[in-house]
Amino acid sequence: MPFSNQAPSPVPVAEAPDADHCEVFSPDAEALARARARAVDEATAQALADTFRVLGDPTRVRILDAVADGELCVCDLAALVGQSESSVSHHLRLLRTMRLVRARRDGRMVYYSLDDDHITGLLAQGREHVQEARR
Repeated sequence: MPFSNQAPSPVPVAEAPDADHCEVFSPDAEALARARARAVDEATAQALADTFRVLGDPTRVRILDAVADGELCVCDLAALVGQSESSVSHHLRLLRTMRLVRARRDGRMVYYSLDDDHITGLLAQGREHVQEARR
């Protein structure tokens, strides 16, 4: 987009209220105390942010969704998501590192599944949220 010296046209207040600032700076001590009491510590916040960062890739979300119903091997997942086995293996390695999936070897085959029920719930809630927002 080319640079313009013109000021942007004003946005109606009804569409974009300035909700990022209090009109009067007056913190509520009780509300702050409640928020501080339940706030996550830095390590937990970082781990949670890392998990959501990993979930920020559509291919990884599709892989997780695929293994939510049961075990699948790399070749099945590659065919499902339309990527090479090498690419899917790379995604699975990251998902394993983040403890979102687990691997089970059966002879020369390795099967992947969700690591635990928390991941199932996280995916289900995320899907519900997205579908609700689309309505």
